[in-house]
Amino acid sequence: MTRAADSHFSFCMHPLLPTNYSTSVSREEQPTPANLLPRAVLRSNSYLLLDGPWHFAHDIDDQGLIHNWAQGHSYEHMAQWPGSVETHLREARGQKEGSAWHDRVVVWYEREFDRPAMDVPPALSMLQLTFGACGHETRVWLNGQLLKTIEGEDVHYGEYTSFTYELDEAALLPVNRLTVRIADTMDAELPRGKQESHVYKRGGIWYQTYTGAVRSVWLEAVERNRLRSRVGVVSEVEDQLVRFNLTLRLHDAGDYVIRLQVFDPAQPNDALPLAESDFGLHMAAGQWQQRVVLEVPEARLWAPESPNRYRLVAQLIDANGYAARIETLFGLRKIEARGRHVYLNNKSIYLDGILYQPGEATYEEMQRHMHAMKALGCNLVRVHIAGIDPRIYNLADELGLLLWVEVPSPHSSTVRSRINHRAELLRMLTLSETHPSIVIWSLYNEDWGVQDIATNADTRKYIIDTYHFMQIAYPQFLVVDNDGWHHVSYTGRLKSDLLTAHLYTPDLGRWQELLDRLINGEMNGTAAYPLVVGDPFFYRHQVPLIVSEWGGFGFPDYGGPQDAEARTASISAFKQELRRRPIAGDVYTQATNIEDERNGLIDPQTGALSVPAGLLASGK
Repeated sequence: MTRAADSHFSFCMHPLLPTNYSTSVSREEQPTPANLLPRAVLRSNSYLLLDGPWHFAHDIDDQGLIHNWAQGHSYEHMAQWPGSVETHLREARGQKEGSAWHDRVVVWYEREFDRPAMDVPPALSMLQLTFGACGHETRVWLNGQLLKTIEGEDVHYGEYTSFTYELDEAALLPVNRLTVRIADTMDAELPRGKQESHVYKRGGIWYQTYTGAVRSVWLEAVERNRLRSRVGVVSEVEDQLVRFNLTLRLHDAGDYVIRLQVFDPAQPNDALPLAESDFGLHMAAGQWQQRVVLEVPEARLWAPESPNRYRLVAQLIDANGYAARIETLFGLRKIEARGRHVYLNNKSIYLDGILYQPGEATYEEMQRHMHAMKALGCNLVRVHIAGIDPRIYNLADELGLLLWVEVPSPHSSTVRSRINHRAELLRMLTLSETHPSIVIWSLYNEDWGVQDIATNADTRKYIIDTYHFMQIAYPQFLVVDNDGWHHVSYTGRLKSDLLTAHLYTPDLGRWQELLDRLINGEMNGTAAYPLVVGDPFFYRHQVPLIVSEWGGFGFPDYGGPQDAEARTASISAFKQELRRRPIAGDVYTQATNIEDERNGLIDPQTGALSVPAGLLASGK
């Protein structure tokens, strides 16, 4: 009989009193609360949220490492975590507006926390520290001792995904001091998305930097031998099979059993699982990837009109019967590009999309945006070159919104920028492959970070190799090589699952002309640049055609209608022209106003629509 680890930890995710990690309340007595942490996979434990006021200092001359601030420093300011470096610098300077930095910034944060009391023997458990997102370059010290991430990094790079430290029990004091150094630059070789750089300056479509302590940080008790909070899901809908990709973190070699159970989340907690299976394996200490397959008989598929999900409970059970547990929601779905159509679960679907740039929106504001985009009639949201809170992916799963996500792009094309791009892609993939809503990935957008794509064979080779890697390692996604134009052709075969074009004009007649040229296979002179580079490519409806940006009505450079009534009429007329042609989907620009881009249909704060509901729905 299994002795479950959650007999020691509360199943509910809730903040702890700083002195206690244990609870006497059983799982059955606890209501299921909202997930307060920015992650999609939950653990059966309690946590201490370290958000709130932190000591703060701007290291103007980058002297903190030289003078060893981690051993002790007098901080003049306070800052609220989470929050951006830019906001914290303005507050420290007493400024309300204005750019916070122009080249390189180094800041330090520090706070104390009491040593949590744990009733689980150290032989079975440890403390873990997780940053929901922080960067671009982050160092962390505990009581003056530099920590290494689980991946062995002294310095964590990246600002869009979480990273974790295991804390040495012997290093903990009754009162502990946590010190964080964050550095960032305008380096164009780093993944930046639409944040300004040395290459693209703020203004127009380029935004102020938004970096630093941007998501929650928390401390939690975890098992020494456990499944990490990441689950990959690949389903075979014809056979009702689900492949789960699990990450095992082991400190002790030995015999283990992975136990998977799938439940209907609508059923009571004591309901029998719909499917379950055990997988025995002998494992060495370390971190390991393991794929296991489970059949879910009579499973209902996930789709926008019926976002059916199931609850996965996964346990890692040691030879003594001690079980470490995680759980998540998942859905069975299949996405394909065949001929000129996109197929979801073997049925053709038209993608009614909208471009979404979250910018500095809070989690609560992003929630309102998602509901508003659904109300507009969209079944697809293109999250534009930005990493977002994983709970928003969960919300898309729940609402039935398809997501097109993108790697935040560097701004220059070099060997180093491609190394950074791939590292960011892998970080994002690891933590997002749980979600049925995520169906499309873009590697690049409009040549940003691959400006030499038309002339540099090495740049095209990197894109081709990455496309092939995605096909093999992540078959649950469609992949776009370079969205908008300059798709890569190799021996006449497109290295993109979709042929996409960005088309902007406020004139309806010109719009009709551009669409006709597009569907007739005119690769030159339709978008701002040729649609395909590399080897000759002849379009004959062999891949789905997506107008992945259009509209921009309200952006002065595009000359579109300014008032809501005129904008509504133009959107409706332009949308009708799209649906009259053999096009597989479209993405209207854009959801909300952000800085100088004033194209939004949704109020950034309240989520209210400025146009009629259902405007972007194409109908049946």
